[in-house]
Order: sequence, then structure tokens, then C-alpha cells
Amino acid sequence: MTTDILIVGAGHNGLVCAFYLASAGLKVKLVEKRDVVGGAAVTEEFHPGFRNSVAAYTVSLLNPKVIADMNLSAYGLTVVERRASNFLPHPDGRYLLTGPGRTEAEIAKFSAADAAAYPRYSEAIDAIADVLRDLVLKAPPNLVEGGLIAGWPELVKAGGLARRLGRLPLARKRVLFDLFTQSAADFLDGWFESDHVKAVFGFDSIVGAFASPKTPGTAYVQLHHCFGEVNGKKGVWGHALGGMGAITQAMAEACRAKGVEIETGAAVREIIVERNRAQGVALADGRSLRARGVVSNLNPRLLFASLVPADALPADFLARIRRWKCGSGTFRMNVALSELPSFTCLPGRAIGDHHTSGIIIAPTLSYMDRAYHDAREFGWSRKPIVEMLIPSTLDPSLAPKGAHVASLFCQHVAPELPDGASWDDHRDEVADLMIRTVDGYAPGFARSVVGRQINSPLDLERTFGLVGGDIFHGALSLDQLFSARPMLGYADYRSPLRGLYMCGSGTHPGGGVTGAPGHNAARAVARDFRLRLA
Repeated sequence: MTTDILIVGAGHNGLVCAFYLASAGLKVKLVEKRDVVGGAAVTEEFHPGFRNSVAAYTVSLLNPKVIADMNLSAYGLTVVERRASNFLPHPDGRYLLTGPGRTEAEIAKFSAADAAAYPRYSEAIDAIADVLRDLVLKAPPNLVEGGLIAGWPELVKAGGLARRLGRLPLARKRVLFDLFTQSAADFLDGWFESDHVKAVFGFDSIVGAFASPKTPGTAYVQLHHCFGEVNGKKGVWGHALGGMGAITQAMAEACRAKGVEIETGAAVREIIVERNRAQGVALADGRSLRARGVVSNLNPRLLFASLVPADALPADFLARIRRWKCGSGTFRMNVALSELPSFTCLPGRAIGDHHTSGIIIAPTLSYMDRAYHDAREFGWSRKPIVEMLIPSTLDPSLAPKGAHVASLFCQHVAPELPDGASWDDHRDEVADLMIRTVDGYAPGFARSVVGRQINSPLDLERTFGLVGGDIFHGALSLDQLFSARPMLGYADYRSPLRGLYMCGSGTHPGGGVTGAPGHNAARAVARDFRLRLA
């Protein structure tokens, strides 16, 4: 049977897109450069006896509709919740441990006024997140040329959005405007007085962003991390038993059950263009695969600047996509531990709630700001930001009995080092710094590290196609969001080249392990093939 759709990249969004298109009756084939499906959401053994989520490392944003439609639980996916949300230790011996039922009391240790403000803050964030959550599985209004008739469907879509936002009270509209235009620091200054309280919420504003929390637009990045839920509980974070690879392995099984063909070890060299249309892909091994349509799960800049012949694209589009902002300042490590860390502010090596949380080494927003400017000047921050998760506290299968694995999500580092230096020459030096940074809060941590895996920005790009180490396939800045993601006129998951579609995180609603871009792209393809998706 002739292949209807070829999908380039078997990351989670490619798998989601394949599932929906195969469910609609299309013959779908996925090709993946690596020898394993999953993209950046994979589980691997990185030290004898120790397995971990190599790149993507925690669950919340994965859309409930995608989970239900693909019936991922039937294919072995189980997500367990953290016992606490975030743990922020401080050099002065104090700490914040947030989570359902405990955040307000923890804030009160630092500021009675902030504790009183927290319920209003939380209610406002939840209300805005609910509105935007409704938009995640919908294509944004797309700017089109051709007058009223051509643009009418998009006008209708924009009208629906306006009515949804119009139902917000004026006070909520003001908060929404603030979140899209302000820096995280300015936004949080309007709610709280304690630097430590601002830090525990403001950390999310620089996750995946090479920016200071004082950079305009980072308030939205903070909000982006509030869309999620785990097991029906909004705003909760968790871990997939077996690591993030359990998600994509379950997705792959769901795809195969629908007849999707998945080929690994199949790197794409070029998109085949004939008669001004994408007709398939040329593989690095010399083979050519033909299809009626091609869907890319790659970073838009990687796709259009490297795989599509330049003469097949409008010059203005190509010039703009080459300026697509990538680079998230991420240095990702996995470490094998002989024992759990004992923190100066909360001693003990027995599993505590704080060990199951996101452990944030970044005591203030000013600390995060200095880290960013350090990285801009020197290549990496001399006092870096580290978020540590220890998933083996909730999933003992990841490590030998009594031992543990930890994910270190480290920032800030420059995607490209100054003066032409290579990350290959500095990765171990920076890894040592990250471990020393954690050791400063948990003495003995460095001694407990018995193995480690390092992914510099360059490693993330080479291994996973994350250009500049960008975990979101493009910055979540105002000029790269919603109808402008990846570009005005192409927010509908289609491209300037007929027959070529986009389903990756470089499309709406952006990055994270959500499955939403794959879901939405499948709808666009199905519409063009005159099919209906459930």
C-alpha cells in the first residue's frame, strides 16, 4: 500500500500525530534518526545499573485528551505524583517546600503579607491558565492573504477567541496582559515582597529560556509551566514509572496498533520536492521514500534551513526562519548516587517529601539574573542555577537498591561559547561546577556521585536535534508565540511548501512534553485529506 504520510522524527509529537492520522485511516510511516523512538523523551541506562530520563525529565504538561485518546495506560504508562512540588533551600539555613496544602504556611515563614497574598495570586494564575489551557488543542488564528473570503475562517476563529477572553473580568484581563508583556520579576513584584518567595515561583520563568527573570516576556514562560495536570489534578507534577521513555514507548505501541510503521536508524538528508510539492524524503543511506504528504517533528530552523531545498521556499520566509530564535541555556546531567543528599537546611538521608520534589538551587531572582549575565559574558554562570529531581525516590526500578538517580537541569550556560570555544572542551569543567553547586547546599553530594552523563547544549543539538540546546524548539517570546509560531501566516501547521506540515514544539502551543502540536497538526493534515478526526 502506498504511504500517505511520512513523519520525520519519532519524538512524542511525531508519535501523537501518527496515531491520529492512522486512526483516521491513512497509511503512516515514521522515520527516526536515532535507534530508539521518543526524541528527547527517552529512558536510557547511563551507568551500570542506573537508568534515567536522559533529556526531558518530568511530567505535567502531557495533555489529558492525548493520554485518553491513545489509551496510554493500557500500554503500561503510569504517572506518580510528587509528594511536594518544589523545594528551595537557602544558604541562611531556611527553606521553602511548596505543594498542595502546604504552600501558604511555608510562605508565612518568610512573610505574613505574602502568605495572605498567595491565595489571590494562585486564584488569578489558575483562572488565566484555565483560559489558555482551552486554547492548547486549537490552532491559533492564522493570517492569510486573499481578502475576506480566504480569511473568513480565520476571522471566525479569532472571533471565538475574542468572545472567550471577553468573558474574563476586567481584573483578570489585566493579569493576562501583565503575563504576556512583563518580566517575571516585575510581575511577581506586584504580588510578593519576599525575595525567597519570588524565587520559588520565578524559577519557572527561566526554565528552557536563555534569559534573566528580569527580561520582558519571561512572565509568560512562567505561566506556560502552569498549564499542566497529573492524574486529573491541575498544577501537579509527577514522574512516569520507568522514566520519560515509558511515555513514548506506550505511544509507539499505540501507533503500531493502528498500523503505523516506525523505522529507526533512518536519518533524513533532504525533503524531496517535485512540482512545487513535498513528495517524500531522501535518507542518509541513499534510499528515497515517497508519500502524499510529509510532516516534520523537527525544529523549524533545522527543517527549512537544512532539509528543504532553498529554492523551494519564498526568500522572505527562508530569511526569517533562519533568524528563528533558539538556545535555551540548558546544560543537562544525569548522575548515579550512592545515597540521597542531606541538605544543610533540612538534614537527613531517608526519603523525605523534599527529595521527591523539584529541588531548586537558585535562592533569589537577583541570583538568577546574575547567572544569566555571567553566561552571556563568560559562557557559563560562575554561580549557576540547578534544578535537581531524584525520580528514584518514587520509582525504585531506576537504580540498585539503596542507590538513586538524579536529573540535574542546569542553567545558565551560553548555547555558543564566546571566542569560538567548543563545548566539547569545557563540558567536564562545567559539570564539576554544577555538582559543586549542589554540594554547597548538601555537603557530601559530590562524594556520593558514582557516575554521570553530561549533555551540553552542543550534545543536546547533536543527539536530539535541539538547536542550540533549545528544549522548546524555539524561544517562547512574544514574537514566537500563538499566531506567530513559527511565523505569521504559517501558524496552522502548514508550510509554504505544499504537502509539507509541521508538528513539533516549534508550533503552537510550544515546548514541553504536551502532545498538543502533534494533535493539532494531525487535524490540519486530516482536513486537507478530507478526513475527520475524533
